[in-house]
Amino acid sequence: MTTGGFNLAAQAQQKNGGDINPPMEVNMTRRKMLIMTAGATVLGLAALVGFADHNAIFAGEDEKDVQEALIKTLGAAKISLQQGLAASAQEGQPISAKFEVDDGKLQLSVYTVKEGKFFEVLVDYTNGKVMKAEPITEGDDLAAANLQNTAMTDAKITLKEAVDKTITQSAKNIRAVRAVPSLKDGHPVASIDVLNYNQFKAIQQPLD
Repeated sequence: MTTGGFNLAAQAQQKNGGDINPPMEVNMTRRKMLIMTAGATVLGLAALVGFADHNAIFAGEDEKDVQEALIKTLGAAKISLQQGLAASAQEGQPISAKFEVDDGKLQLSVYTVKEGKFFEVLVDYTNGKVMKAEPITEGDDLAAANLQNTAMTDAKITLKEAVDKTITQSAKNIRAVRAVPSLKDGHPVASIDVLNYNQFKAIQQPLD
């Protein structure tokens, strides 16, 4: 059987011009496959880069839209961010606060922590009264609340005191619209966004 198999292979080899699978042809095929694979990888990476840039552009536009919406609606607020922080303290320790536009409507949202649980407290921006406190139990909101609470653990001053200090040290006609703590080089710092003559600025205020 071995001899017969050899003869059949030899006959096939002669019909195909002396080689069943010429080594050069195999090598060239492999080389083409490698080039095609590499080309596809490059194109895939280029597409990902383009997609990332596209998202970055839209992220910038979204931020601009958010700021413009706040400028248009913030005039309806009769209380300051600091007053909102003070009011929300009845629902726990405030760990962040912001004016925001939700479904075209202005609202004042404060995250608090109480007995290890997180809440989003909505404060009436016209009279400073707490409207409701909803538990934060999942998703990005819970992740953000955990980070903010960690940053406030070593803070020596409250978030309201940090905002008050920032306003005192700043120019007149300035208004705080957002205060979010984080850790920078191991130290708690509050990033406080302020609005002055329709211009937004972020001010870093140490909390320790």
